[in-house]
Amino acid sequence: MNEEIIQNLNERLDRAIDKGRDIIEDEQFQQRVEEVKVQAEHTIREHPLLSVAAGVAVGFILARLFSSDE
Repeated sequence: MNEEIIQNLNERLDRAIDKGRDIIEDEQFQQRVEEVKVQAEHTIREHPLLSVAAGVAVGFILARLFSSDE
């Protein structure tokens, strides 16, 4: 029974990996990623201080979320 569960999980993982590979290799997906990258670079160059402040804020929030001070 355990081998059956493991086999099922392996098959599902293989399908998920194949689906992810198909998405990443998709030409439209790659074009969209490039567009987002160019837009982000433009925004950062246009507003460098705001970009740094946003990065610091996001880093602070993530640090608070993942800190072990409970």
